[in-house]
Amino acid sequence: MYGRAFVPKLVTVLREGYGWRDFRNDTVAGLTVAIVALPLAMALAIASGTTPEKGLYTAIVAGFLISAFGGSRVQIGGPTAAFIPVVFVVIQRFGYGGLILCTLLAGLMLIGAGLLRLGTLMKYMPQPVITGFTAGIAVSIFSSQVKDALGLTMPSVPADFLERWAAYAHYLPTARPAAVLLTMGGLLLILAIRHWRPTWPSFLIALTLCTVVSTSFGLPAETIGSRFGGLPANLPVFHLPDIPFARTRELLPSSFTIAFLAGVESLLSAVVADGMIGGRHRSNGELVAQGMANVGSALFGGLPATGAIARTATNIRAGGRTPIAGMMHAAFLLVFVLALAPLMKFVPLAALAAVLLVVAWNMSEIEQFRHTLSAPKGDGLVLLLTFGLTVFFDLTVAIEVGLVVSAFVFMFRMADAVEVSAGIKLLDENGEVDNDISQRALLPPGVEVFQISGPLFFGAANRLDELLDQFQKPPKVFILRMRLVPIIDASGVHALKILLERCRRHGIVLIISGLQAQPRRVVQQMAVCPREGELYFANHYEEALAISRQLVEPRRDARET
Repeated sequence: MYGRAFVPKLVTVLREGYGWRDFRNDTVAGLTVAIVALPLAMALAIASGTTPEKGLYTAIVAGFLISAFGGSRVQIGGPTAAFIPVVFVVIQRFGYGGLILCTLLAGLMLIGAGLLRLGTLMKYMPQPVITGFTAGIAVSIFSSQVKDALGLTMPSVPADFLERWAAYAHYLPTARPAAVLLTMGGLLLILAIRHWRPTWPSFLIALTLCTVVSTSFGLPAETIGSRFGGLPANLPVFHLPDIPFARTRELLPSSFTIAFLAGVESLLSAVVADGMIGGRHRSNGELVAQGMANVGSALFGGLPATGAIARTATNIRAGGRTPIAGMMHAAFLLVFVLALAPLMKFVPLAALAAVLLVVAWNMSEIEQFRHTLSAPKGDGLVLLLTFGLTVFFDLTVAIEVGLVVSAFVFMFRMADAVEVSAGIKLLDENGEVDNDISQRALLPPGVEVFQISGPLFFGAANRLDELLDQFQKPPKVFILRMRLVPIIDASGVHALKILLERCRRHGIVLIISGLQAQPRRVVQQMAVCPREGELYFANHYEEALAISRQLVEPRRDARET
């Protein structure tokens, strides 16, 4: 069983049988994702403070390794926007050699975390921390693109957020109308295509049209060629630059941040992918593959890499169902580099800035941010602290402080729960849900019931996602007894919403019974409301049974007549 956790999904797929139709579907999906990844990889590399080919090499090398050795069937790997702030700072302070060392160390950390089976611990990351640093990264990405979006003539972009905006204000008179025009045109094209033709590759189309306009009319806008001298049309080559091993201790915090981001984002992406295809990834095997991919990317002149949620979703929507699609995505990118490199030098940087501005907006998750702010005050505090520290200070500090404050908030809630719920066990003997066989025998046909004991907080919320997997045949009605749940936080409500969505997809009616005062208040604050035919609230278990009989018996009567 231990070894199975690290068997790549590619091996599993090949054992199950892989035919020509599967290969055809995966090839089409791989080509589709490669078209999406091509402009993104270059834009992310430039925003990180390095040359565009390094982003392409990362997508090729790391993307291939993540798909070939990963624990998800459909994960697409490569550079992502989450790394931009930390990579930019590392390159500014330690040079590209320092980034290589950081990426190597992060890769080794990920391999170690996977072998130590720490992948399951990623499930316990508090949702406010994730939302806070994700929104903070989005703001950092937006601010990093102002120079290219406006075409400012300035020697460099400061790493500090406040200094950066002070520099923008100073150099604002140097803005180029051509760059502003290309940025606005690129944004409008991307948004229009996504609205009217959502299946089209909006980034690539906008980039191509902006390049054609800029070249045809000779617009005075900075391009890849004018800044970097064009892209090399060759294969990624094994190469070790001058690595400052003497500064390893200084680079350890940044290495940890890269490893943490790679682990969290890859596993979040794998969870999203599981929900889309009805699969189940191997979290520890995925971490090992992410570590191998980051080591490989560093040795071939790339950047940090992880699973990319947007590209993974594109792969699934395009028909990809096996790791072959991700490997084909890397192969197509390699073909693009070899064939199109001479043309890449004409791409205006303002158009790439437009691409990243859209990425930043999508990454900000404004609705999720607002939703979490409506949670209890402790969660809101964690969210705002993590967000503020990510933007104004450092991502590593933001994560550390967010986790520490989350722990203190949790301890405060636990102490409060023990005081209010005297005489009631906060968790059952196994720390799991209570499955009472005697109660189950009295249930109407097609009805299942489970009871949760203890606080439904970020450390226990993931258990809800496993409830429906225990049924060989999905029930018609699912009763969730929560009378022994004294408190619930934002992660618990988030888990309830995921459970409700899974029930809806399977045609299961969810009934929640016995909510105490605090959980009922938080659930209402976060807009989880009854829905006819989908979700019901009952004051006690007997009322839940009565509702379930009303829902099940009319169906049985209809079949009998």
